[in-house]
Amino acid sequence: MSKENKAKKSRVSILGLLFGNRKKQLSFLEEEQLQSPMRTVIKNFVANKVAMVSLIIFLIIFLSVLIYPAVNHIDLTYQEQTQQNVAPGFNMMKVPKKLQGNIKEISVGSTFSVGVSNDGEVFVWGKTKITSVIDVKDIPENMGKVVQVAAGADHVLALNDQGELFAWGNSRNKQCAIPENLKTVKNIKRIYSGFQCSAAVTEDGNVYFWGNTGIIDFKIGEYQGQIDKIAINSQGVLGLTKDGQVVSLTANELAFSRIPEEMGKAVDIALTAQTGAAVTEDGKVYVWGNKTKTIHEGETLEGVVSIEGGRYHYTAMLANGDVVAWGHDDFGQSSVPSKVNKANVTTVYTGYYQNYAITDSGKAITWGLKGYILGTDNYGRDVLSRIMHGGRMTMTIGAIAIIISVTIGIIIGGVSGYFGGKVDMILMRIAEIVYALPFLPFAMTLSAIIGNKINETQRIALIMVILGLLSWPGDARLVRAQVLAERNKEFVTAARAVGVRQKGIIFRHIIPNVVSVIIVSATLGFASAMLTESGLSFLGFGVREPRPTWGNMLNGCQSSTVILQYWWRWVFPSIALGLSTISINLIGDGLRDAVDPKANER
Repeated sequence: MSKENKAKKSRVSILGLLFGNRKKQLSFLEEEQLQSPMRTVIKNFVANKVAMVSLIIFLIIFLSVLIYPAVNHIDLTYQEQTQQNVAPGFNMMKVPKKLQGNIKEISVGSTFSVGVSNDGEVFVWGKTKITSVIDVKDIPENMGKVVQVAAGADHVLALNDQGELFAWGNSRNKQCAIPENLKTVKNIKRIYSGFQCSAAVTEDGNVYFWGNTGIIDFKIGEYQGQIDKIAINSQGVLGLTKDGQVVSLTANELAFSRIPEEMGKAVDIALTAQTGAAVTEDGKVYVWGNKTKTIHEGETLEGVVSIEGGRYHYTAMLANGDVVAWGHDDFGQSSVPSKVNKANVTTVYTGYYQNYAITDSGKAITWGLKGYILGTDNYGRDVLSRIMHGGRMTMTIGAIAIIISVTIGIIIGGVSGYFGGKVDMILMRIAEIVYALPFLPFAMTLSAIIGNKINETQRIALIMVILGLLSWPGDARLVRAQVLAERNKEFVTAARAVGVRQKGIIFRHIIPNVVSVIIVSATLGFASAMLTESGLSFLGFGVREPRPTWGNMLNGCQSSTVILQYWWRWVFPSIALGLSTISINLIGDGLRDAVDPKANER
């Protein structure tokens, strides 16, 4: 072989060695000679499939609980009794295919809707299960041809073409018990369902009301025989007389009982939870009561022919066929889709957080609350939102606690291991005393004594400090052992010889050489701190309601009723906590194996 070919082959070999273009894979010891220790650790960790999958899972959870709360803020005071314990899913406004194109009318309940076709057939959809044994989807048989339906919070009324009334659903407060004197009435004009109550208005202006009169103190008085239509919410009843006068039909003084005197003759009325509204004969809208957000008044909205009220919003039809909505828009219930006003809408049905616009072809266009991806809790709060905000709180407490613990552990362990002797003996005895303290009883006692004397922010800070101050002995022992192994090596002797101060030797020379072991310990300690915080909150000694953490979310799921019927309230927080802690532990195991790859051989 010529000298030129030998030189060329030699250059190729060197380039292949440098840039990885070699056929033969180097052994671990050969690679270790070419790579830095950190690169070796990273490569070993990446090669561990279980650790990498765990890292991906943890990063997904971590980024979710970091980004979601920043985008979607939570109202800690929010409660909604009409949305309590709603199961996961997005079928609240999923109109049955058999009903689409043949809709006569629709009525909206709290978490379900009821529709009747032009043929008189009744359909129920949405979250229809009221209790473990009551489901409003269980429609009574032999009702005949139904012409009207009315959905309440937990029950349904139906009227057939013979003037007969039917009711089903929850009747604990007699809202489904049709009065005997109404069973013989055949001139019912309109039926209504509300929160634990029902009502009917006859052609001659009489109103029949039954159900929970403890919540709504119904009082018709002098207006009996004059009522054209009524509106019901969870507190009271508003009536519209045949001569266009808006009147309160509740004995109690409510926010919407003070009806404006200057609005004139009304043609339609509606109620939300806190306000009343009326459309006058000249097409103007008047709203009164506890108005918490921007509401269209009579001078800003004209040409209205009808109005419908939801829980906290209104929907109105204009004379030109357009549909407008205003009020709260938490679930998009006030954001009318552009396709609604492009279609020929004839009627709009609104209730709670849902809207249905019926076109001239009998089809429904929907907008509003479709459901909850992970359901709601016993206060009607979105479980997904609370899991995300609770995860941020749990991880924050765990992270800060482990930072405190590791910091103290490095300082005490480093000093103890380097100096030895009496210093080592004193510091290790202190560590043993702290380690011997019964953690949970101590934390619970301290929380009970001090917890009620400080605000919630200070309480959270106290939990972080307690977790950190009581968790450092293990880290200190680990660091001490590593420092004892490193302090007599050549680089430490060299540092002493050139006059480096003892503080610098410990924290600038020895500790960086054992940082990989500290990282592994901190990773495993992070999962332990999260579990400890969750345990304290679960027992009621940690972060308290309404501020969410994964621990206190599980605190309200201890009854057998919740475990059996409302499984989503404990399953999803448990999965989030379990996945996080297991993935962190597996990451820690992967780091430990990467730092000491020969450990698996021993």
